[in-house]
Parts: sequence; C-alpha cells; structure tokens
Amino acid sequence: MDSKDLEAEIHPLKNEDKKVPANVGNPAKTEESSKGSPRQPRLSRCRTVAFFLSLFVCLFVVFVVSFIIPCPDRPASQGVWRVNYNAAVTYDFLATEDINRDRIQDVLFLYKNSNGSNNFNLSCTDEGFSSPCTFVAAVSGANGSVLWERPAAQDGALVQCSVPQLQGGRTSSACVLVGRPGSFVAVDLFTGETLWSHPSSFGRNTSVLSSLLQLPDVDADGAPDLLVLTQEEKEVGGYIYSGSTGRQIGHRGSLGVGGTTGSLVHVTRAGAPYILFPCASSLCSCSVKGLHETATGSGSPLKRDPRWEGALNASTPGPVWRSPGALRYLMNVPGKAGEDLLLVGAEACVLADGQDLTPRWTFRVAQVFRKPILGHYKPDTLTVVVENGTGVDRQILFLDLSTGAVLWNQALPSLPGDPKSASLPTADHRSAFFFWGLHDLEGTNQAEPGDTQHSLYMFHPTLPGVLLELANISANIMAFQAVLFEPSRHAACVLLTGPASPDTPGTVSVVKHKVRDLVQSSRVVRLAEGRPDSDQAVRDRFSRLRYRSEA
Repeated sequence: MDSKDLEAEIHPLKNEDKKVPANVGNPAKTEESSKGSPRQPRLSRCRTVAFFLSLFVCLFVVFVVSFIIPCPDRPASQGVWRVNYNAAVTYDFLATEDINRDRIQDVLFLYKNSNGSNNFNLSCTDEGFSSPCTFVAAVSGANGSVLWERPAAQDGALVQCSVPQLQGGRTSSACVLVGRPGSFVAVDLFTGETLWSHPSSFGRNTSVLSSLLQLPDVDADGAPDLLVLTQEEKEVGGYIYSGSTGRQIGHRGSLGVGGTTGSLVHVTRAGAPYILFPCASSLCSCSVKGLHETATGSGSPLKRDPRWEGALNASTPGPVWRSPGALRYLMNVPGKAGEDLLLVGAEACVLADGQDLTPRWTFRVAQVFRKPILGHYKPDTLTVVVENGTGVDRQILFLDLSTGAVLWNQALPSLPGDPKSASLPTADHRSAFFFWGLHDLEGTNQAEPGDTQHSLYMFHPTLPGVLLELANISANIMAFQAVLFEPSRHAACVLLTGPASPDTPGTVSVVKHKVRDLVQSSRVVRLAEGRPDSDQAVRDRFSRLRYRSEA
C-alpha cells in the first residue's frame, strides 16, 4: 500500500486537518452557513411537538369514543312472552316485520273484540264499525308489549302485509285488509295509522277464491297493485285495485271459468305476468294484461307471452295444463333459468317448467291436504317437504326439488287442527324443520277431544334418526310460525291460539318461545338405531345450531 494512503488511514483526523476548507475563498458563504445553523434544532423541535400533539389528539378521540360516549343499548329480548285477549276470537294470520326498528322482528295478527287492549283505549265505534269488530295488532318481538293496534274491519277476510306505499314522496309499507262486508283498508305497518279506506265492490253472493295477489304496477304510479279473485255462481272474476290508493281500477273482469282456491301470479321468462288457478282437473290461466284491458277498456303496459297465448287460444282464459287429478296447491319455486311451478294434486306432485309447463318430474302421492314447504336437506340444495296422507297414515316426505327423489321419510300421525309445518335456514346451509303431529298414539283414544295435545317436533338433517319433541299444546292453534327474530342468534316459535268457532268468544293468546329454550327441555325421540349419543348430547347439538337469514 502506498505510504500516503497508509498514513491517511492510520491518522484520519490528522489528514482531515490538513485539508483546506472548500469555502476559504468565500467568506460570505461561510458567514451565511454559520447564521443558518441555529434554525435546524428549532425546526426539529417544532416537528416533535407536532407529532406528539397529533398522537395526543388521536389517543383522546379513542378514549372518548371507547369510554365516555355510551354504546347504544341492545334491546333485551325475552325468551318467552305471552299476550292475552279475553272474550275474543282470532284468524289464521301471523306476520313478522321489524316495526319499531330495533333489529328484532315483531309480530302482527288479527283478533275480533269489542275494545282494544288496556294500552290503547280504542273501540270499534272510533273507526265507524259496530261492536265487535276486527283489530290489527302489532306486538314487540323482544318482550310482547303492544306497539299499536287499530280497528280495521267489521270482520276480517284477507290480509296482505309489506305492501309498498308512496305517501308524500316517501316510501312506506302497509298491511292491506279486505273485510266483510265491503271494506278495503290499508294500515301503516310502522305506526298503525289508516292510510286509506274504501268500500269494496263485491256482490252479496260472491265468494273469495284467493288471498290478495300482488300484480306489477298496472296504473304506473310506482307501486305494485292488488288483485282479488272471486267466484259468482260458476264464474271466476277479478278485481284490480291500486296498491297506493286502494281505488278499484276499472270494473270487474271475468275469467270465464269455474275455479277453486289456491291461485297465484306467475311471471314467464319473457316477463309476462299470468294468473294461475286450479279449475277442476286442469291448470287454468289468464293474462294479467288481458284482464287489465278488459277491466279498463284501454291498453295496458304489461306484456303477453306468445307461447302461453297459443295455449290459451289467443285471448280466452282457460286450461293450459291437464292434471292427473284435482289440483290443490300451486307454488312458484326457483328453477335453473327462472321460476318453475310445483303443482300439487290429489294423485301426484308435479314439477313443471315455468315457461312451457312440461313436467320435469312426477311423484305419485295418495292425499296431500297441506301446502308443501321448502327447505334444505342437503347443503344449498332445495327440498320440498310434502305431508302425504292424514291421521294415522300421514307420512312426511322430503323430495329433492331438482329430481323428485325421496331424501327422507317418516311416519308422523297428525291430529285435527294441527298447524302447517315450517323451516328455518341454518348456518351449515341446511334447514331446521318443525312438524306438528303425535309420534306416540297410545292413549289418545281414551282422551277427551279437548284434552288432545298437539306435539311440536324439530328435525335437522345432520341427525336423520332423531326427532326432538319440543312442546305439547292442548289449546286450539290458529296459526304457527318459526321465525328468526335476530340474525344468527334468536330463532323462536310463535303460536296464535284462540276459540275454534268464530261464534264463541274466548281467550286469544300470542306466545313466543325461544327455540334454544325449548330444546333444553325437549324429549328425544329416536327413529332408528344410530350412534349411542346420550339424550343430553343430542340436545346440546341442537342447541348449538346457528341460523341464517334467507338469501
């Protein structure tokens, strides 16, 4: 190594001292540099202060939000509550909606009485009805307190809730009630106030064939419209009403054929709405566009489907499909390319293509007197639950919706007055099912008719050899629902009980039972030999079920 480089490496400071400063010849620059050096520490201190001030502000905000500002109180939801009305009668109607916006579903029902409850001192005469009359009531799903109630009809006939309303530029929702005789009323779902009221134009000898059917917006006011099918002598007629004002659109339109109950509105894949209803051993249909044009005598914004019009002989309502027996129920069900039709007859269940009505599968049955329900036996695979037969011969059948294959079946005798079945989606993409019946018929022949108990059973596909007997009810059950009151956490059963005869007033009760509480006190019914789990282990598995909202 060069001696100069070695010397510089051994004595770096010495070598640095020998260097001539670069700005020796420029004293002004040296002076400027010496004057600017004190500003650097001052700038560093300012940055430090700004950093710590920002940090303090952030910590203060976190502290305020976390500890000082209180979190909103979550409403305490009771596991069991009961609402009673004395000297009253009730109807087969239950609906749920979050009325008071506390994120818990509330319960709507009808009862007939002279006066309202003690919380609302309303009488029938306050709304122009004679006593007794029909009240619409809403009670809190959290604790059963009455949210509102209102006289709405002389005698209830048809009810449709969650009907969109346009009031003063805002969108609301209503319960629309068609009463007897001749009333047509909409009640605000959230406040109970009467939105509109009109007399209906049904004749005296008219029988109503359907519930209120929602139609597409035929009067172009931004809200769906309503349809009621009636039968006078042997002719079916249709009345169209504005969903936002309740006024009749046009006059009565004739469908020209005799029919039975169980109608629905089906929209083809071309976007054309048609009314379907059973007529003898056939499926009859009428274009909503044609009915609207007949009722108003003018054009309609709705569509017709050329394929359906060919089957209907241009514009004449009539049969579009021949049934192997009398049709009892019609259901729109999800299909591969739109909605398909499930046709339930006296001799068979048929899944028909929703466009050309060709059968996808046919399942022979003996007697089906209840409307089937949908659920999921396999994950994300729709299942049709059919109750085949009545009395001691009733069978519960699970059919794969896509193929019609039997997935599960079980004999479960039914009793007169048993409510319809229900299902709730679970977090594993299956469903929990609820059936009414009586698994053990011993001793029922000796019991008095009034002492007969209706038993509620719960089933989940992960334990196909087990039923849980959740409850035994001796009262007359008018309506039943299994409801998810809060997302993923609060499934409950709601029962509406009351006198069997509308001419004999008695006690009307609305009762909510939390499913998890019923499971803990349930009786385990083993249907087949299986894993040797204890009864408590089975209850624990059902208690751990989590529920989900419908997609």
